[in-house]
Amino acid sequence: MKAVVTVIGKDMVGILAKVSGTCAEKNANVVEVTQSVMQEYFAMIMLIDISEMTCEIIDLKKAISEKVPEMQIHVMHEDIFNSMHRI
Repeated sequence: MKAVVTVIGKDMVGILAKVSGTCAEKNANVVEVTQSVMQEYFAMIMLIDISEMTCEIIDLKKAISEKVPEMQIHVMHEDIFNSMHRI
C-alpha cells in the first residue's frame, strides 16, 4: 500500500528532512520524491509505502503538519489518488 504526500508553501531550511523524518518515525518508507523551488515557493510530492506504518493516514498528516505548520500538507491513499485521476 502506498500514499501520496504533497507539501506546498514558502521555502525554508529543513522541509524535506522534517517531512521524511516524520514518515520514518511512523514507519512509512519514502519510495520516491520530487521537489521544486520556484522563487520563494517550495513544492514537493512524495510517494510513501504505508504497508508497515504504525498509525493511520490522518495521524501521519497531523504529525507532518505539526513539524511544518507553515506548509500546506495533503496525505492521500494511493487508491483514492488513482481514482481521482482516472476521470
